[in-house]
Amino acid sequence: MPYLVREMQKSDWDSISKIYLQGINTNLATFQTECPEYSDWEEAHHKHSRLVIGLNDNVIGWAALTAVSVRSVYSGVAEVSIYIDESQRDKGVATILMKALIDSAEKNGIWTLQSGIMQDNEASIRLHEKCGFRMVGYREKIGMDRYGNWRNTVLMEYRSKKVSSYKQQ
Repeated sequence: MPYLVREMQKSDWDSISKIYLQGINTNLATFQTECPEYSDWEEAHHKHSRLVIGLNDNVIGWAALTAVSVRSVYSGVAEVSIYIDESQRDKGVATILMKALIDSAEKNGIWTLQSGIMQDNEASIRLHEKCGFRMVGYREKIGMDRYGNWRNTVLMEYRSKKVSSYKQQ
């Protein structure tokens, strides 16, 4: 398949928000209950490493990074968000996008990527393992889903072999 990974553009927001809503509706991808406005999403994510994957000029997935802290010692640590259109799942699209996200993160000085994944989201856990993440923790009843049920998450981490330290700013 002729997949194309590229930097996200503001004009991709309609497709991105649709895919994000699909993820919300699975009740496996996020504790969010609604898609934010673009301006709120834009402010919450790093300006770099915002990627979309397309097929025949249609956005079929997106990935982005969020800072885990404003403290400079954590400047190279980011949390991963990755979402794939429901019609394109289980086709290898997520693996292509995750590998591109890791590459972009490393080019931008990120040495640790982390993902908090709902314990029963087996597809996401497998994706992360396939792309070099390892499980480093378990969080019991960390948040409530949109139905008011307590959910457990696993914490997965990727450590860069290319970026090994931060520079004090």
